[in-house]
Amino acid sequence: MSPRAAWRLEALGFSEVYDYKEGKLDWLAAGLATEGSNATRPRVGDLARKDAPVCSLDERLGVVADRVRAAGWNACVVVNDERIVLGLLRQKDFDADRRRAIEEVMQPGPSTFRPHVGAAEMAAFMVEHDLESSPITSSDGRLIGMLRRDDAVAAAHKEHEGHENG
Repeated sequence: MSPRAAWRLEALGFSEVYDYKEGKLDWLAAGLATEGSNATRPRVGDLARKDAPVCSLDERLGVVADRVRAAGWNACVVVNDERIVLGLLRQKDFDADRRRAIEEVMQPGPSTFRPHVGAAEMAAFMVEHDLESSPITSSDGRLIGMLRRDDAVAAAHKEHEGHENG
């Protein structure tokens, strides 16, 4: 919002007014609350599973692979102490030498998606590119969670049915 608008809101009695300089798209990419007609549409930030497995660069593949599989996942997000996404391990990566460090095996700099992306758009992308899961991150690269394709497709289907019946 512009400084002029912020001052006007304060003049009208609003006590907590902030000047968010980064803009609307960054606000959405950070997964912050929104209003309006699109606010109720399912977004990937809401669908992303917060319990997705994570690991660090110095862990050993065998330990991580066992932990990930036991949790019912086939992927693991490599993060630092601040949960910034550094890499990704997929099912095929788990077949490497179990003694290797994650840093040696991971796919560095994976594609990530922002929380404001619509479920239908993401479902179509995941189906087209045969992705079973995908990391969802904030605008500063912090992991929000992992989106499973099945969740995105189900939400897109439900949204589509709601439009047909409503």
